[in-house]
Amino acid sequence: MLDPADNLELPPIPSKRYFTIGEVSDLCAVKPHVLRYWEQEVPQLKPVKRRGNRRYYQRHDVVLIRQIRTLLYVEGFTISGARNKLALENPEPLDANRAKTIQELISELEGVLRMLDER
Repeated sequence: MLDPADNLELPPIPSKRYFTIGEVSDLCAVKPHVLRYWEQEVPQLKPVKRRGNRRYYQRHDVVLIRQIRTLLYVEGFTISGARNKLALENPEPLDANRAKTIQELISELEGVLRMLDER
């Protein structure tokens, strides 16, 4: 495991829109092959892929990678434990159709409640 003080030594994240895998590797002190592995294991980590399947990470991806790094190397979580903890902290957003269906269901139930209250 790493010394917890190592996280304090990570460089600040520059104000850029996209980062290459090499830049993220340097910013997070994690090798590129480890980043690719984490993408397979952690559903929230989804960098944008462009030309020739090249990965471009955004700021929120870099922050998430630093979280994963801390969980694994400092706090001693397994990859499965880290995945579960992140799922609780950062749930995946609902897709538009599912969110719309849930909203319609809520509206219908509120209508049923109003009808029952009128009786």
